[in-house]
Amino acid sequence: MRRFALTNLRDFGMGKKANEEKIIEEVQYLIEVFDEHKGKAFDTTQAMNYAVSNIICSIVYGSRFDYSDPRFRRSVDQANESIRLGGSISIQLYNMFPWLGPLLKNKTRILKNIADNKGEMKELVRGLKETLNPQMCRGFVDSFLVRKQTLEDSGNMNSHYHTENLIQTVANLFAAGTDTTGTTLRWGLLLMAKYPDIQDRVQEEISRVIGSRQALVEDRKNLPYTDAVIHETQRLANIVPMSIPHTTSQDVTFQGYFIKKGTDVLPLLTSVLRDESEWKSPHTFNPEHFLDEEGRFVKKDAFMPFSAGRRVCLGESLARMELFLFFTSLLQHFCFSPPPGVREEDLDLIPSLGITLSPSPHQLCAVSRV
Repeated sequence: MRRFALTNLRDFGMGKKANEEKIIEEVQYLIEVFDEHKGKAFDTTQAMNYAVSNIICSIVYGSRFDYSDPRFRRSVDQANESIRLGGSISIQLYNMFPWLGPLLKNKTRILKNIADNKGEMKELVRGLKETLNPQMCRGFVDSFLVRKQTLEDSGNMNSHYHTENLIQTVANLFAAGTDTTGTTLRWGLLLMAKYPDIQDRVQEEISRVIGSRQALVEDRKNLPYTDAVIHETQRLANIVPMSIPHTTSQDVTFQGYFIKKGTDVLPLLTSVLRDESEWKSPHTFNPEHFLDEEGRFVKKDAFMPFSAGRRVCLGESLARMELFLFFTSLLQHFCFSPPPGVREEDLDLIPSLGITLSPSPHQLCAVSRV
């Protein structure tokens, strides 16, 4: 399923020019939403998550959704609520003492959200199946349905290509492709509001190199400071500190420790992203971590927000493109600042616990620069 997903996501433009155009189109819708607040303080969470989610939706389903679409809003909001509840104390207790399950409201809520989301996905898949044209696949779901039909026509009725695997794969892509990038972008805007001098440097570089035209992925190489700020946001935000669970496929001895086949292993990405031997100031926001003495961008081996190895993040190239285009476009159009009466130093960088680490609830002012 991973191999099929990766191949087809690439076919539908992941990390390529076709996706760049989708992201740029979505940027304009997001800017309109920010503009509607006319510089007054608002919570960026929903708008950011809807915009990012639409990118994965256009790849998976072949079309984007309007931000006012109740079914789309409900799916995104429920997925994000489940990610938040997944880090709650009650769910951590459930993971240690499963017999507590029937007593925990958060577990019941998560299961209901998952069931509701899968129901919505089944409806969307049913609609795509009814209008399927094998000669013109609109997105990932179409490709899966065509492969499933081809195998069944050849007599293979017991393959991995069945409806349950399709829904689960779509659910994984939808959740992973929305929360992580949306959360990282929210951290980025919060950090710009907290450190206006860094925001000024980013905007000066964007104005000098790009001017008022739309930023493109190819501009990244000419925007070293902006690129460094995005990387440092990912490093400091550390949104998936324990990566995701892995399981040993065979007995292995690692650094003197014997680990039995089938053991759950959690790789701690925090251990490299906050490594005091790798970073000059690992616990503070410092874009200089990614710049040399001449101000050129420098890659770092310890930069691993997407994990590593055979199960490295499937959507890394897509996420990198989204982060760059959304961040540069928003900084091009807006200055971000705390709400009236709130000082920069009062903006809280202590994260809210969840399956991912998101910013604590906050509001920002997005003042138009145009």
